[in-house]
Amino acid sequence: MRKMLEDYLSCRQLKPGTIVTGIVVRVAHNNVIVDVGAKCDGVVPEQDLARLTPEERAAIREGEEVFVYITHLGDEFDNIMLSLSRARMARDWFEAQRLLESGEVLESQVVGCNKGGVIVQVGQLRGFVPSSQLDVSRLTSSSPKLDGDLRWKGLLGTTLKLKVIEVDQSRNRLILSERMTSRERSEERRQSLLDRLTEGDVVAGKVTNITDFGAFVDIGGVDGLVHLSELSWKRVAHPREVVRVGEEVQVYVLGVDRERQRVSLSIKRLHPDPWIAIEERYHQGQLLEGVITRLTKWGAFASIVGDEAIEGLIHVSELDESSVTHPEEILRPGQVVTLRVIEVDGSRRRLALSLKRVAQEKAGEESWRAAPLEVAQDKLESDELWTT
Repeated sequence: MRKMLEDYLSCRQLKPGTIVTGIVVRVAHNNVIVDVGAKCDGVVPEQDLARLTPEERAAIREGEEVFVYITHLGDEFDNIMLSLSRARMARDWFEAQRLLESGEVLESQVVGCNKGGVIVQVGQLRGFVPSSQLDVSRLTSSSPKLDGDLRWKGLLGTTLKLKVIEVDQSRNRLILSERMTSRERSEERRQSLLDRLTEGDVVAGKVTNITDFGAFVDIGGVDGLVHLSELSWKRVAHPREVVRVGEEVQVYVLGVDRERQRVSLSIKRLHPDPWIAIEERYHQGQLLEGVITRLTKWGAFASIVGDEAIEGLIHVSELDESSVTHPEEILRPGQVVTLRVIEVDGSRRRLALSLKRVAQEKAGEESWRAAPLEVAQDKLESDELWTT
């Protein structure tokens, strides 16, 4: 009697709801017999085998060790009822929790979708990736005009790299994110690029944003700034005059601040500096056509027609013979005027211009031509005297 009681109690030591290992004793078309170390057999019924995939069912072989979930003890034939599918599902929940805590990346195939996102297969579990957790590229490539699950239908069958962000077995809730893995990959690319970049590099990029002070250019994972002053050798009032969002551009690397993760870029440095050899193009006394670009209280600035990157200053004292309080009294932006060069200084990037001297010298030339021969001769002799 004591021997029979011990044999019976050995079965009762196993608890429903636990997972144990066992050895497959026999594989039949309608059940699988498993030795779980008790004195009575464990049985995986046909309805549980039906929950396995054909590949999983074919992989069950006699003599191999398997994990089984104990559903209940002692049926009418004194067998322990087991479940392979629930054991695998329980292990998948355990693995999902481990992935959540470790932050590891897993690959999972999209098996379904709805208007809120996509459904992925994680072992025996179904996980959900909300649309807000899909990679940004998915949002831009899909059409928001499509209704319901049609928006994400193109993702069916694709494999996503994901991170587990929520596990709640009691609510059968498994939430994953593709965006988190994309963000980490982007950060890795960003850091790698920052490590490689050096001042003087010329790289390709795409304009991602435009502000009043400059344009941001993505150069392969890093957004660098092209300041307003570095867009063009010409004076630029707003970056939109030079670039537009989405435009692909070549940029020159001015500097890399790895500590602050900032990159300074330039577009104008890829073009010749117009101030180099300016003294070979312009000289004192030369007449030029200029366009008034801006007015200040001390004078007016004008860009040279045909050489717009060069901007010269007309000091307020060089505007008119009469006293001028402010340049706006006689000039306006956009006005085209004839100017005379009074000083060229390439080293200081300065070009001094005059408006009043154009009229003065024209008047002098006209009076010279109108004077009698004797007066002209006297003036010539006077000039020669001063020069000697």
